[in-house]
Amino acid sequence: MSKNRKEKKGAPAPAEAEVKTSAAENTQPADDLDIFDFDDDPLGATGVSRKSLVIFFLIDTSGSMRGTKMGELNTVMEELIPEIRRVGEADTEVKVAVLTFSTDVKWMYAEPIAIEDFEWARLAASGVTSMGEAFKELSARMSRNSFLNSPSLSFAPVIFLMTDGYPSDDYKEGLDALSKNSWYKFGLKAALGIGSEANDDMLAEFTGSKDTVVHAYSGNQLAQMIKIVAVTASQIGSKSMTLSDQNEAELSDEDVYAAKQKMLGQQIQDLVKQNESDDVSFDTGW
Repeated sequence: MSKNRKEKKGAPAPAEAEVKTSAAENTQPADDLDIFDFDDDPLGATGVSRKSLVIFFLIDTSGSMRGTKMGELNTVMEELIPEIRRVGEADTEVKVAVLTFSTDVKWMYAEPIAIEDFEWARLAASGVTSMGEAFKELSARMSRNSFLNSPSLSFAPVIFLMTDGYPSDDYKEGLDALSKNSWYKFGLKAALGIGSEANDDMLAEFTGSKDTVVHAYSGNQLAQMIKIVAVTASQIGSKSMTLSDQNEAELSDEDVYAAKQKMLGQQIQDLVKQNESDDVSFDTGW
């Protein structure tokens, strides 16, 4: 059953119209690296106030998600938001942006919303899977002139893709456009395959690593995997880190974020193994 959203003063209303998409702008993991805390902005932001972290959720709302899958996803996302509010430190401003894709590509809200003010607007499923168009739209909005225009220092974004099937459009064209975006290159990327039709190899093309792809075959697994991936990625994404090699020479920004992506994969796989259930190997109830 749909949940009425309470309007908050100053919070943008949900974006009603279809977004007009347009194209815009993997590093290998660094091995044997020591990690230390530091304050830096690898993408050239300026400012001295709170650091900003935007978490992007890309969610498949095509017709194959209709019914139990979408109902369970809505429920777990409502439960997830309070958990993400505890992520990050006092000097980190966490924001959420939700991009849905079916026949149309739409943002849940017209701009990223501070996690303290964010309220989940329940989604409905219909249409085909325009994932390539979603990638193009993400690239267009993931810039300093649009969704990443914080005046403060910025962490590279967290990008979490969820889908239950194969794209109905040319996702490779969209992914090629997205791969030219520096925020995507530096961002922490993870993906969740929902049900038996989801293609994990295709999702690994998006994240750059099979370690950052997980799969759910039941409602219980869906809830576990979304929370594991979203919370873990948010925690790592909001950490300030620097790297040095064995000779204590400072390494590049690419190495820093490759190490973060490697850490994300390792922690996700460790947590997934802890939560594995041997008796769920097929779509229960889907």
